[in-house]
Amino acid sequence: MRILVALLVMATLVAAAVFLADRPGQVEIVWQEWQVETSLGVLVAGLLLAVLLFSGLLGAIAAISRLPGRIRRRRRERARRAGDAALSRALVALAAGNPAQAQLEAQRAERLLDGSTVALLLAAEAAERQGDRDGARRRFAVLGEQPETALLGLRGLLGQALRNHRGDTALRLAERAHRLRPEVPWLSETLLELQARAGEWDAALETLGLARRRGGIPADRLRRHRGVVLYERSRAAERRGDPHRAAALAARAQKDAPDLAAIACHHARLLVTLGRSRAAERTLERGWRATPQPEIVRSYVDIHPEAGPVERAGALERLAGQNPDAVESYLALAEAALAAQLWGEARRHLSMAAAGRASSGPPRRLCLLMARLEDAEGTGRAREWLDRAVSAAPDPCYVCVACGAETGEWQSLCPRCRRFDTLAWRLPPRPGKEAGTALFSPLLSGPGAPLIEPDAAKTPDRLGSGATIG
Repeated sequence: MRILVALLVMATLVAAAVFLADRPGQVEIVWQEWQVETSLGVLVAGLLLAVLLFSGLLGAIAAISRLPGRIRRRRRERARRAGDAALSRALVALAAGNPAQAQLEAQRAERLLDGSTVALLLAAEAAERQGDRDGARRRFAVLGEQPETALLGLRGLLGQALRNHRGDTALRLAERAHRLRPEVPWLSETLLELQARAGEWDAALETLGLARRRGGIPADRLRRHRGVVLYERSRAAERRGDPHRAAALAARAQKDAPDLAAIACHHARLLVTLGRSRAAERTLERGWRATPQPEIVRSYVDIHPEAGPVERAGALERLAGQNPDAVESYLALAEAALAAQLWGEARRHLSMAAAGRASSGPPRRLCLLMARLEDAEGTGRAREWLDRAVSAAPDPCYVCVACGAETGEWQSLCPRCRRFDTLAWRLPPRPGKEAGTALFSPLLSGPGAPLIEPDAAKTPDRLGSGATIG
């Protein structure tokens, strides 16, 4: 196509030249005292030459004017290549465990790349690992001021506040970040935990409501968290002297978290205070169906403190019937039979409890109950059972799935690591083995939720299988 256009232009020029050659003419130009006489062809050629010279002059001026910009662009390109190389070296230094070299390279990249997001983030991480917290905080603050990178900056500042145990600062930062991205799971979990630590249960409930609408927390975890928050609000209403409000909140809490015996016991105690003893019994029976625990037995017996041992044993028959195959049901009935001096019933229930734990051997509590039975009957085998209790498998307790702490009383916050809703009723882990390794700081726990509960720790058999009582 270009060749065709060139041919057409050349043909036009040749035709024009021939036309002018066949029709010569004179041109006279008079300007003041100047007079120019020439042919038409020479004038046209002169005009073309002048146009060409003027165009060349304009091109030269434009090229000279563009020269500084080209020089700046070349410098920026060289700086960009050098900055990319510095970023690569900084990443390699971080991976090699050399934070000092990584910080130097990151600072060089930051200068060369004129404060780009990646350079700032890498420089902040390198400064953090080097121990330069002020430098890291300044860079995170710069990231937090820019709309495109605000979440990155707030996440870094939040991680620093958590590591420095500045709970109020961390809570404010988490609230800002959550307003930006309420659908991010780790943000919802982190904000919820900080609000729980601060005792801001109304705000925690609002956080859960927003997470439910935006999908920030899985449905099963959200429902259990909501049950725990409602339980704490119920306790607050009870402290304010409003038992009716407290009982209503406790009922909702038990519905959302039916596997937490502490909530069922709290609800039952409030119902007893309101004079609704039978409703309290039904509440504990629902709790026993979901998770049989000794705490429910104690609360069930306390509903009628005036009852004698035999009456209590009969009442516990009704409770155990809600979950008849559970080992805790047999142990509860055996303990009640011992209190009522029903030795045959106690032995029968203890034998059935031992059969339920045949794979791991009788637990410590069963051994102690058996020692009481042998001592009461005077068989002389009480010492044998006490010796077995020393090395017996441990009884279930509340274990924090985050730090492995063990406690006999459930709380919404772990008493050791202060994590929210991490206590679970289970067998304690093997000695020397932690139940979990989850970290609270979102900066250290990666892009996912910082409060992920690890899988339940498997407890090995402590005694040989096939243990019997008799």
